[in-house]
Amino acid sequence: MQRFSEGDRVRIDIPDETDPDHQEYHGEHGQVVAVLRDDANSVTDDERDAKFYRIAFDSGETADFRWRDLRPPLDDPL
Repeated sequence: MQRFSEGDRVRIDIPDETDPDHQEYHGEHGQVVAVLRDDANSVTDDERDAKFYRIAFDSGETADFRWRDLRPPLDDPL
């Protein structure tokens, strides 16, 4: 089951402060612009890891995240 689709607004949730992406992205909001596939699930044995999500931020920057780093947006006025 796919949790998010292209066009969905999401919030980045990386609670681990030692994660290199935590400081830059934790709590940021963006829009899913692509759902991509790879074979990461062959390492993790979790089918959800076969997909990753390209997120576009209001700044114009994009970054890729796995399902575990995405949540529904908080009250996020555009």
